[in-house]
Parts: sequence; C-alpha cells; structure tokens
Amino acid sequence: MLILGNKIAMVAGASGLTGSHLVKFLCENEAYEKVIIIVRKEFSYSHPKLVTKIKNLDQVTNNDFEGVHDFFCCLGSTKKKAGSKEAFEKVDLIAPVEMGKNAQLQGVNHMLVVSAMGANPKSSVHYNRVKGAMEEKVSELSLPHVSIFRPSLLIGDRQEFRLGEQFGATMMKLLKSFFIGPLKKYLAIEAKQVAFAMMQKALEPQSRTVAIYESEVIAQIK
Repeated sequence: MLILGNKIAMVAGASGLTGSHLVKFLCENEAYEKVIIIVRKEFSYSHPKLVTKIKNLDQVTNNDFEGVHDFFCCLGSTKKKAGSKEAFEKVDLIAPVEMGKNAQLQGVNHMLVVSAMGANPKSSVHYNRVKGAMEEKVSELSLPHVSIFRPSLLIGDRQEFRLGEQFGATMMKLLKSFFIGPLKKYLAIEAKQVAFAMMQKALEPQSRTVAIYESEVIAQIK
C-alpha cells in the first residue's frame, strides 16, 4: 500500500494551461516524491521533486514510465495551432493513446486525461470526434483505472493568444447569470480547477475502471 511521499507522477502537456497548474499542485503535494514531465523545451518552473525529460511526443517509450503510479495527460491543441487536421490528431489522439499503451506496459495504475465537453467519436464536429475517439481508445486499454475529464471552455492565462477562446470566455462571464439549471454545465471553467480536480481524483481510491467527469462535476471538486 502506498504511503505519503511514495507516489511518482508523470505529466504530458506540462507546459499547457492545465498541465502547468497540475505540475505545481503535484510538486507541492506530500503524496508525491517525484513528478516527471515530458516537454519539448526547458520548463520555466523548478522544484526539487521535478524531473524534466525533453523529447518529442513520438520519442516517448515505455521506459519513460518506469515506476510511475499516476499518468496525467494534459495534451491539447487546435487545428489552427497544429497546422493541419493530421497534426492536430497526432497531439490529441495518437499521442495520448500511444502513451497510454506505454503506461500499460509499465504497470501504471491510473491514467487521467483531459478531453473536452461534447467529445463523441460519432460527432459531425472534427474536434469533438477526435476527442471522442481518444476517449474510446484510452478506455479500451488494460489499465486498472482511467479517469476522463471533460471541461467546458478553459479559461486562464495562456502563453499563446487564442482569439476565439478569449471571446468565448468574455461572453460567458457577461452571461454567467443565464447559465442556470441544465445550462450550468456549459459555464467556462478555470484550468487551475481542472488541474486540482485531476490531482484529487488521483489521490482518491478508485472503484471504477473508467470514470468520466463532466465540467459541472469538475467545478465542484474540492
């Protein structure tokens, strides 16, 4: 049985909006003795527990997951940022699934992955279809536990400016009083809250093999 300070975490997408918050939460939590991150360039945050592996996503192997208990996948892009549909799928579909397979080979106990509200492999919207396919494939892996997080529009200070998301976040703040009842789940959510919820679920005993957390539920995790 794991004791405090005996867990090892790995984070993919550590430089992103959610991942950057998550890395800090994990390093500051006494349950973890080591936090490994996969990044393409030097990470600005430093901590005695932090181990940085600089490599491209397609260079990650099962050896990188040796000793890892919890694997957090916070990878996320857009077609515009990635440059094409194919490049977007490499980040949001292929990389999470391949990393999940590597995690499985090394006996990782729990994979926690950021998806998106509306994820559906049969969706007519390419973004939602890719996220849904990722969820489907990750759920089929032989991992003891998989937790999928489906946040609504993520808000926070991004390194890059995304006009559409900035506009959406502003509109949601202005119209927040209208998001009640069934519409409450569509409220924008702080990426910091998503990161905190992921860590909390990693620390809780899990009874289900696959658990899905919708945005409204994520917002309530304390």
